[in-house]
Amino acid sequence: MSKKLEGNGIWESSRIIIPEHKEAYLKLMKDRQRRSKPELDDQEVQLIEQALIDSYNSRTAVALTVFSPFDDEVMTGVVTSINTSRREVKLFRGEDDYSWIKLEDIVSAG
Repeated sequence: MSKKLEGNGIWESSRIIIPEHKEAYLKLMKDRQRRSKPELDDQEVQLIEQALIDSYNSRTAVALTVFSPFDDEVMTGVVTSINTSRREVKLFRGEDDYSWIKLEDIVSAG
């Protein structure tokens, strides 16, 4: 009986599971892998802000790690605009390629 519960056996041994149930189960398993956003201390926030300001003032590239629930994304570019009212920065990454990144989504900068 244990072979039925391994690999694809869950679906093959239970013909009464309709495709909608299978999709819902797979979605539930993926949602369980979701991570929560880490809390940054004040010193780390200041280091991130300083890296953003340095990139903006000197027009040098900065690498930002942006939080995502499943996998963090590293984005490299030059900060060309800082919008304090919306708390976002505009990161220019190449020819006509830029991204608006929320400050609270930035986990680290270097």
